[in-house]
Amino acid sequence: MNVDYINPFIEASQSVLMMMTGNKPELGQVYIRKSPFKSDNIVVVVGLTGKIRGQVILSFSQKSALFVASAMMGGMVLTELDEMSKSAISELANMIMGNTATLLASRGIGIEITPPSMFMGEKLLISPANMKTICIPLNVGGENMIDIDVSLADEEK
Repeated sequence: MNVDYINPFIEASQSVLMMMTGNKPELGQVYIRKSPFKSDNIVVVVGLTGKIRGQVILSFSQKSALFVASAMMGGMVLTELDEMSKSAISELANMIMGNTATLLASRGIGIEITPPSMFMGEKLLISPANMKTICIPLNVGGENMIDIDVSLADEEK
């Protein structure tokens, strides 16, 4: 997988999270995921088309999603994911992907993104077909983590 494709995802996610939460997320060790892989219980999926094709999955634990949504809403204390906080988490994914698309476009790599889709459940299993997945773990404060899984289709296909 081309590193020129991955760096904009890292840069955009750190920038957007800093802007929306006031905390600079700490980048963990980026690694290749084996498929299928287990996910946290809240995921937001955004599709990619254009020069690169695939999908991006933002995975949150309930605690991390509440932490991020709370920060995005000015520090309002949240105890459950209501429609407003779910919308905030989906919009976060949309903003990260929009910024990523802009960064890629500035490098001559045009992509389009799909609207985000949120899934919630226990023991979610993700299985990107015919794609390599890079996991970008981000610590957004305390023990609150977001995994950004970038799954890209093989370029030869």
